[in-house]
Amino acid sequence: MSLMIPGRPEFDPLQLSTTPAAAEDEPHGQDTRATLSLLDDEQEWTAFSRPRAQQPGCWESNVVIEGMHCAACALSIEDALKGVPGVLSAEVSAGSHRAKVVWEAQAVAPSGWIQAVQKAGYRALPANDAFARERRLAESRRALWRMMVAGLCMMQVMMYAYPAYVARPGDLTQEMEQLLRWASWVLSLPVILFSCGPFFGNAWRDVLHRRVSMDLPVALGMLITFLVSTAGTFDPAGIFGHEVYFDSLTMFVFFLLAGRWFELRLRDKTAGSLEALMNRLPDSVSRLKSDGQFERVPVRRLHPGDVIRVLPGEAFPADGVLLQGRTAVDEALLTGESQPLTRNVGDEVISGSHNLSAVVQMRVDRVGEQTRFAQIVNLMESAATTKPPLARLADTIAKPFLMGVLLAAGLACGYWWQTDPERALMVAVSVLVVTCPCALSLATPAAMLSAAGALARRGVLVRRLDAFESLAAVDTVMFDKTGTLTRDAMVLTSIQVRPGLPEQQVLAMAAALAQHSLHPVSRAIVVAANLAEVPGNWRADQVTEQAGQGISARVALAGDTEPDRLLRLGSGDFCGAPPTDGSALQVHLSDDRGWLASFGFLEEIRPDATETVSALRRAGISVHLLSGDAREAVQRVAEKVRISAVKGQCSPQDKLDFLRDAQRQGSKVAVIGDGLNDGPVLAGAHVSFAFGQAVPLAQAQADFLVSGGRLMNVVDALLLSRRTLFIVRQNLWWAAIYNAVCVPLAIFGMLPAWLAGLGMASSSLLVVLNALRLSKDAQFERKT
Repeated sequence: MSLMIPGRPEFDPLQLSTTPAAAEDEPHGQDTRATLSLLDDEQEWTAFSRPRAQQPGCWESNVVIEGMHCAACALSIEDALKGVPGVLSAEVSAGSHRAKVVWEAQAVAPSGWIQAVQKAGYRALPANDAFARERRLAESRRALWRMMVAGLCMMQVMMYAYPAYVARPGDLTQEMEQLLRWASWVLSLPVILFSCGPFFGNAWRDVLHRRVSMDLPVALGMLITFLVSTAGTFDPAGIFGHEVYFDSLTMFVFFLLAGRWFELRLRDKTAGSLEALMNRLPDSVSRLKSDGQFERVPVRRLHPGDVIRVLPGEAFPADGVLLQGRTAVDEALLTGESQPLTRNVGDEVISGSHNLSAVVQMRVDRVGEQTRFAQIVNLMESAATTKPPLARLADTIAKPFLMGVLLAAGLACGYWWQTDPERALMVAVSVLVVTCPCALSLATPAAMLSAAGALARRGVLVRRLDAFESLAAVDTVMFDKTGTLTRDAMVLTSIQVRPGLPEQQVLAMAAALAQHSLHPVSRAIVVAANLAEVPGNWRADQVTEQAGQGISARVALAGDTEPDRLLRLGSGDFCGAPPTDGSALQVHLSDDRGWLASFGFLEEIRPDATETVSALRRAGISVHLLSGDAREAVQRVAEKVRISAVKGQCSPQDKLDFLRDAQRQGSKVAVIGDGLNDGPVLAGAHVSFAFGQAVPLAQAQADFLVSGGRLMNVVDALLLSRRTLFIVRQNLWWAAIYNAVCVPLAIFGMLPAWLAGLGMASSSLLVVLNALRLSKDAQFERKT
């Protein structure tokens, strides 16, 4: 979605792709500064940033970084951002090429830290930039052209180099050999001047900024090889005239470019899926005016209460309710539901879902950051910039490792120079090329980002990538009951009231309290009151909700000046209700005089609950059920889903005590709740799941958020986390073995430059391909 400012030209983020030097040229420098100044308009901040609730006056921005290639680049960008006064924190992911920047509005404007990134030699663009896909395609085309030019020249140079390898003494005259060298030199020029451009450009940027990244040793290797071979071509009798290496040069440039191009294409799959979600909202929508006509307005001008028209093929731009029309909607990217869902008048639709079949009108209820779509995007952005501990370790050692590479290459060159200067330089080239730490830096984030993308397609959102490490070690799972093992929607089936009170009045009083709570029981009471069309003439003040117990408030009839009655709605102990047989789920209503009414509910166990519990047991997991409901009701559900470790009438403190006891005994505990009354235990668990669509995602304390309706997603996440850690270890071992084997070979002159380039490109590509195994759409294997 492009950024629009009323009365101003459309903001094209492509203009931010200028280099610092270009910014000084007039009039283009003026255009760049003007474009950056647009981002300083506070009205534009919400397009790529969101305020930090826990830090008033601070904003969190997500941006895409262009021009980075390795973990050392990520650290350089982080250093540049953290050096800007007013930037509180910065985290850059080498795997996703995205950055999360937390900044203080009073101290710095967005253009300030974006320019800091540009001065460091990179480009920062808003993460919701609609041109991101076009730029990625353009970058991929340029990379393909460079690779094709290098490949074509490589084949020709190899043809000219072949006679020198197979010719016997006397078969090849000196004139012919010199002619083949000149032909190879000419064909190597396009490779050096065009194909190697990104390597030399990035290396020069590193030199100017006095830092080191992956492209510096690679560019040094290319330049040394070309200069040594050029010297041998121009001066065959000199110290470098014994042999030329144009074939090795063109081969390892081709292998490096091929590996980078494939890596770029594979990374685009992850970036593309996130951008496909972020850019689902339309730029504009038809809004109903007071005269009954529709006008086209930007989506961000919508307000709650507006009535809009959505055409087939368009995405719903906000959360709301259908007022007219019947259609099918696609919510696959939001909830993991693969089948189209039917929506009728009165049904809720969510922003980001697609209208498939008919023109409909809807009332806007929530816009912007309040929508589920915005919360899902925020969570995915957060996950894309998270650095797991293993990735932080790889990033930390990246710069020292590269410095060690330069030192090792220099020492190897010095050792061989005494006997063979020409070979000494080529040994140094092999060391420079083969020891690139790309595979090491990509090993962890590539696997975890692929796993997070696979779960997102099933409706499971990952808030922290390092949660995969914790989940893989889990041996105990603790379930809540209501909204987790059972569906989060309940049905009111019976009402028992104090003699002399009408049921409708009691239901209206209960609904006055229940509308202030998100508990499934409270929602069921509100729904029942609406269906019964009871008069909403009771108002509640001084509302207090006690987690796991109930809700209390002072209520009065509308029009009264003072509240005159204290009501409680909740468990029997909370309301002082008479004991029941526990045969059904009940909540009670009481006032100052005691019990007023009891409400019976029917709760439906999720169809895959039993299968989920069985699958967890097969995976070696101990399963427990703890709930705040009556013991008899909890036991009844436990028997149906075959859980033997059960405890009812648990307060939040009881659940927290159970968790801490299990942790003290060495258990790794995962907690699965509805995110309402389970905040403390969700926050204290090794890893946690918040379950249920009705829960505001931003308020959850969980590591994984299940927005779909499948409880089996928990098992999928558990098994996928184990597989993810297995692949991460595979990648790390491969990177370690690769360096342990190839570095000594290069130092001892047993690894030619072209083979070093092939090994370097193959190692990075193998790591990424191995990680992409996690993103397959096939069902995960449910076995230990």
